[in-house]
Amino acid sequence: MARYTDADCKLCRREKIKLFLKGTKCEGAKCPIEKRPFPPGEHGRGRTKETEYSIQLREKQKARRIYGVLERQFHNYYEEASQMKGITGENLLRLLETRLDNILFRAGFALSRDQARQMVRHGHVEVNHRRADIPSMQVRIGDRLRVGEKSKRMQPLLHAIAVNEGRSPADWIEVERDQLAATVRRAPERGEIDIPVQEQLIVELYSK
Repeated sequence: MARYTDADCKLCRREKIKLFLKGTKCEGAKCPIEKRPFPPGEHGRGRTKETEYSIQLREKQKARRIYGVLERQFHNYYEEASQMKGITGENLLRLLETRLDNILFRAGFALSRDQARQMVRHGHVEVNHRRADIPSMQVRIGDRLRVGEKSKRMQPLLHAIAVNEGRSPADWIEVERDQLAATVRRAPERGEIDIPVQEQLIVELYSK
């Protein structure tokens, strides 16, 4: 399966904004964008003329990179969102937010979506008492996910829980920290999705 294998920090520098792809590293002084707040490459410091298309493209790339989704998969999410009732841009973000790996991250059981994705792929997560190993799995309202019994002592998991102890999980997710479980209570509202993306620009890009 195709996947991005280069440095995550290059993606943040390319978008000129922190995408928080590396967990706690992004919050400290070691974050590369703090020292080099310009795109990577030979012409990164050069001035580029921003066009309407380039602005729309950057918004799409930001959303795609935040959730760790490849181009074809992201386009499929857009096609699905456009067929749903309601505002297409908000539907798109809801589909991305209700991926299994993202909910694991939102519940505080992982420091980043990458870490959550790895946990799912390695079979450490169950959904409705059945092991789930597909990070892109759509979690429905009422579904309950939990960390498997044999996986509850993993050091990365314990570290993530300790770091996130003082942080509140998303309001639309009910978290049982003692059971290392979480239940989707309802669909997230747009105001609860705290990512720096203007989804309407993505819709305009795909509508051309």
